Amino acid sequence: MDHSRLARNRWLALGRAGLDLYADPPGTRVEDTAAFFPALGGSAANIAVGIAKLGGSAAMLTTLSSDAVGGFVLKELRRYGVATDHVSVVGGAARTSLAVAATRNDDTQSVIYRNGAADFQLSHAEVEAVPFDRFGALVVTGTSLAAEPSREAAFFAADRASAAGAAVIFDIDYRAYSWENGSVAAEVCRRFAALSDVIVGNDEEFAVVADGGDGPALARAMAAHAEAVVYKMGARGSRAFVGDKVIDTGVFPVTPLKPTGAGDAFLAGLLTSLALGFDWSASIRRGAAVAAIVVTKVGCAPATPDAEELRSYLARHS
Repeated sequence: MDHSRLARNRWLALGRAGLDLYADPPGTRVEDTAAFFPALGGSAANIAVGIAKLGGSAAMLTTLSSDAVGGFVLKELRRYGVATDHVSVVGGAARTSLAVAATRNDDTQSVIYRNGAADFQLSHAEVEAVPFDRFGALVVTGTSLAAEPSREAAFFAADRASAAGAAVIFDIDYRAYSWENGSVAAEVCRRFAALSDVIVGNDEEFAVVADGGDGPALARAMAAHAEAVVYKMGARGSRAFVGDKVIDTGVFPVTPLKPTGAGDAFLAGLLTSLALGFDWSASIRRGAAVAAIVVTKVGCAPATPDAEELRSYLARHS
């Protein structure tokens, strides 16, 4: 991986962008609420927003529906400073993803509507139009691999990014409801991981990709060809395999409002820190801090801190 390219701090995120509706006020169950708080959502969009708020340059490569929900998402991406030059709009029955959730840490509620998801319509043509030499890295979220034509488009994007000298970052981002079955997910994700410079996933995701095997052992094995593999373990922190080093990092103790959004926030913090020249250990710690901040607030994109809030948080917490 060419770290001089990462230093550009220019990122292209490929994957899901959607609308999140949170039961309001926080703590209210979905079935009991009389109001919802709308926010930008979707794993790739959350990562892109996090990068932009932390001082990086972020762009999205995705497809939205040509309706009011797609319009809301497009407007929110731009409001957060995420470039939308490579966001396409499709008509027909395709719909931008919708999540209805409760901001609760216990008895968490989250209902995802992904029938005929618009982001699965990303195709070879949209990828062909991207000038990959302008970016330091391509960030691909694994949900985009769950269906065609976005699966083929994601592989094509990885090939084009590598050919242009950009790094390929793979967030496994496994969502069972999007896949035919776990074995298909394992085979596809393994093939994509083989093209990636950095691979990030949690316990469940590596277990799925291992397809009945040992998730931690698979993560370590993947490090033989990737620059780094980051294995997230929830409250137990993370373990990163970087060359012949093993880096164990804890979590920042917080009282969370909800568990969602931590993974996307972690990756945004990790990547922007690497771009700023921090080493892997410090970058992972900074990613953990961003995640800790996000779980204490409502939403994912709106909860992500900016660079000054992150600096202040790190100054207060060891």
